[in-house]
Amino acid sequence: MASHRRPKPAGRTRVSILTGVAAAAVALSAQTGAHADPQPTLDQVKGQVDKLNEQAEQASEKYNASQEKQQTLQKQVSDLQDQVARQQSKVTDLQGGLAEVAGEQYRNGGISPTVQLMFNSSPDSFLNQAGQLNQVSSTQKGQLKELQGEQRQLDQARGEAQGKLTELDATTKQLKADKDDIQGKLKAAQDLLNTLTEKQREEMRAADAAAAAKAQAEATKAAPPAADRASRDSSRSSDVAAPVSVAPGSSHGAAALSYAASKLGSPYVYGATGPGSFDCSGLVQWAFNQAGVSLPRTSQEQAHAGTRIGSDLSVAQPGDVLIFYGDAHHVGIYAGNGQVLHAPKPGASVRYEAVSNMPLASVVRV
Repeated sequence: MASHRRPKPAGRTRVSILTGVAAAAVALSAQTGAHADPQPTLDQVKGQVDKLNEQAEQASEKYNASQEKQQTLQKQVSDLQDQVARQQSKVTDLQGGLAEVAGEQYRNGGISPTVQLMFNSSPDSFLNQAGQLNQVSSTQKGQLKELQGEQRQLDQARGEAQGKLTELDATTKQLKADKDDIQGKLKAAQDLLNTLTEKQREEMRAADAAAAAKAQAEATKAAPPAADRASRDSSRSSDVAAPVSVAPGSSHGAAALSYAASKLGSPYVYGATGPGSFDCSGLVQWAFNQAGVSLPRTSQEQAHAGTRIGSDLSVAQPGDVLIFYGDAHHVGIYAGNGQVLHAPKPGASVRYEAVSNMPLASVVRV
């Protein structure tokens, strides 16, 4: 006769084991799915790295502006501190003269109410009260008014100096924040590059080198022999090339283009202004300085340093300054034949590149 007894319920130990196995299976399944996700392609990594480098360059131009402002403020603070010292000396001399008057009056029978008021902590308060005293002579009034004027200038200079010091402190903090931003973007870009194999990194380097060689060939195709030699001679990056004629938009532009060409191969370094390394605006500033033209430090300022002749490459001539991107965070010098000579990004050097690789915002003739 068949047994109809109910089966015994599973013990706690057995339930725990089954639960653990199920959880492990779920976790393994999820992990397997995650590992199955496709790795980013070489082009995708390159695109992300380029984007991070662009963001780092934006931060770099902010850094350059903050650094320039810091230097200006430091000079203003120094000048104001000198002014305060000179003004304090004048006030001290006037107070010394009044002290002599007080000493003389004391020797002649005590300090008069007039002299007591002279040493009031507030010159303004003294003058308001002194006007009510008949004992104040015109000479004393003149001395006190002079002291009052000098004291006011001293207070004003001190206030201005304190204001500039506060502004300098804020600018210094901004400078650090900009630098941290740059370093963060560079680290993120390097971390992405580290995900590539050595073969993939070599492919990227080879592609960049081939593009640079092609751009240089295009830029020098119609250039005179002197310009061609300057462009090819990247090993002499510390030398300054002689100005050459390249049918320029301006004589300054021709010279600046030649000087910039003498720096082909120089490394890109954030915040650098030469002569051994450059960032984008640093190269343009240096090249034009060699040509006898003083340009401001940042690409945004350089966008307004000359005459804006348009935003289409068809109006550009060799030597014109090209401003890229809507916020003007990149700049180079037009080399002709659709090529720009510029300091492009970290890990690269001063080189020619097709203008079409970046969004052109404006053409400026200096």
